[in-house]
Amino acid sequence: MDFRGKKVLVTAGTGGIGLATAIKFRSHGAAVAITGRNAETLNAVASGHGLRGHVSDASDEESVRQLRSEIEESLGGLDVLVNNAGIAGPTGLVDSLDLEDWEETLKVNLTSQFLHVKHFVKMLRCSGTPSIINISSAAGQHAFPGRAAYASSKWAVIGFTKTVAAELGEDGIRVNAVCPGPIDGPRMRAVMEAKAAMLAQPIAEINMEQNRVSSLGRMSTAEDVANMVLFTASSLAGSVTGQALSVDGHIEKLY
Repeated sequence: MDFRGKKVLVTAGTGGIGLATAIKFRSHGAAVAITGRNAETLNAVASGHGLRGHVSDASDEESVRQLRSEIEESLGGLDVLVNNAGIAGPTGLVDSLDLEDWEETLKVNLTSQFLHVKHFVKMLRCSGTPSIINISSAAGQHAFPGRAAYASSKWAVIGFTKTVAAELGEDGIRVNAVCPGPIDGPRMRAVMEAKAAMLAQPIAEINMEQNRVSSLGRMSTAEDVANMVLFTASSLAGSVTGQALSVDGHIEKLY
């Protein structure tokens, strides 16, 4: 788990899983760049944690092209790409969803990963230990009623990951997906509030149900996910590629 001399890019790294992952890589010796769309927030987070901040819209190709040029200049190369950018998307039954919300969810959660792999793979080919980690979700492995756009995007991330792993294996580039379960934090609380409203149930009941689906009886943390990302990028996982690695406390219990 020694990342001294390694160069890491984490998209959407100003909070949650992205920030926890960036901090973890930094604590293990890596030079780490993070992206975000809000310059003020990005600069405050980056300077506070010894990271390099780059303003970028992960779902816009021209912005990703510009980011590639900036990373070449600031890091001088890349060993690990963590595709973390994502949004929760709409909550509702499939016939109630707006096309605009559906397309925006796929654009941010899936197309952003394609764009970063497309534009950074040449840089990764120059690394001696290249690795790509795409953040999917437990929702990419199970049915998720009321969350069709999000679940579809995260299932697609796994398909994208396995296909790209097959394409890039001959270059020595390992490509894996990490699939977090529900992560305790503002985004998950907002999702549960939306679900409570959709089902006309008390939020306390939704919270209890959320914990019951895990064999551990609790939600995971951003640091739990960051630990898996680091392992996956490390030499300890040198033969691990094309995999969807769950960090969810075994939520299959009630499915």
